[in-house]
Amino acid sequence: MMSLTSAQISNALKPYGIAPSVDLIKGIQTYIELLLRWNRSISLTSVTDMEQILRFHFGESLFALSMLPVEKSRLADVGSGAGFPGVPLAMASPTLTVTLIESNAKRYAFLNEVIRELRLRNVTALHSRTEEIKEPGQDFDIVTARALGKFEGFLRWAQKEIAPDGRIALWLGSKDATAVGVDSRWKWSPPVPIPGSQRRYILIGSSIR
Repeated sequence: MMSLTSAQISNALKPYGIAPSVDLIKGIQTYIELLLRWNRSISLTSVTDMEQILRFHFGESLFALSMLPVEKSRLADVGSGAGFPGVPLAMASPTLTVTLIESNAKRYAFLNEVIRELRLRNVTALHSRTEEIKEPGQDFDIVTARALGKFEGFLRWAQKEIAPDGRIALWLGSKDATAVGVDSRWKWSPPVPIPGSQRRYILIGSSIR
């Protein structure tokens, strides 16, 4: 399997405002190889072209860096799946502490393999549904969700677990962004269109208490 070159990775991430370091580029190359290898036996992504993976998964995840207080923050990535956006954000921000919450056992195993292979000391994976987590008052500074189908339960859980000045970040299609944006328990910023996409947005909210 041929890896993407440093130039390919750098050029692909430019529209998302990212100038990747040498270490980040190496990490992305390893991550993509792991993703495609595991994807042959378990369902991790429907996107299998390396450059599309780079843009759709890494570019979209890292695009949120400029919108979130990632320095020395605690982030929970709910329904993490193959690790997006939580793992790329942790790779790019070593002071960010990330908890990947994933209920599917096979995807949870993949996440642990990614953590081990990339030596991500700031990332842990939790095999659980949010409603089963027995540690109340986590006070996460940031809670993220991407491609999450049902938002009502997620928003209710996030409101309990997020720090008073925390943020949630959602990767959404335009229809879902409109629907979620009327939830009056949160103060929403205007949805930010994702570069290269006509119908996908990042929606940032803060809890109203």
